[in-house]
Amino acid sequence: MSTLTLDAEALYAELLRGVRPLMTPETVLVGVWSGGAWLAERLQADLGLAGTPGVISSTLHRDDFGARGLASGTDATHLPFAIEGAHILLVDDVLFTGRTIRAVLNELYDYGRPASVQLAVLVDRGGRELPIAAALAAARVVLPAAQRLSLSRAEGGALTFNLNEEH
Repeated sequence: MSTLTLDAEALYAELLRGVRPLMTPETVLVGVWSGGAWLAERLQADLGLAGTPGVISSTLHRDDFGARGLASGTDATHLPFAIEGAHILLVDDVLFTGRTIRAVLNELYDYGRPASVQLAVLVDRGGRELPIAAALAAARVVLPAAQRLSLSRAEGGALTFNLNEEH
């Protein structure tokens, strides 16, 4: 088996470069809990945007909710701006099947109808089960379906990737 090494900080720098042209004065950032929320928080600061980014959870709209149930934690949706008519840049760490993004879009529409939604991700790992595509991906990798790629954040804010086998 080969070893995949992804430099999350270098990919974040690429994401920041790629996001700049997607931003307009009307664009708001919304991060998918949890890795996407960390990215949106850093982008908000690095882009010099006022306010705080939104955070959105997929929990209540997941198609596997019956199996997973409600996870304990602080993954509740928090949108500090109106969604109706907003131009939203949705940010996530890893795009895989598209099911989380589908759930997040359903959650987003519970709050209103945005004018537009674009998706920016740190890593697109392929394997889509739904017709969902990112407007921007800092990297594209192919991994076996049994491997899980997840973003971690150290106490100082540094980002790293973990690659684990699912059982």
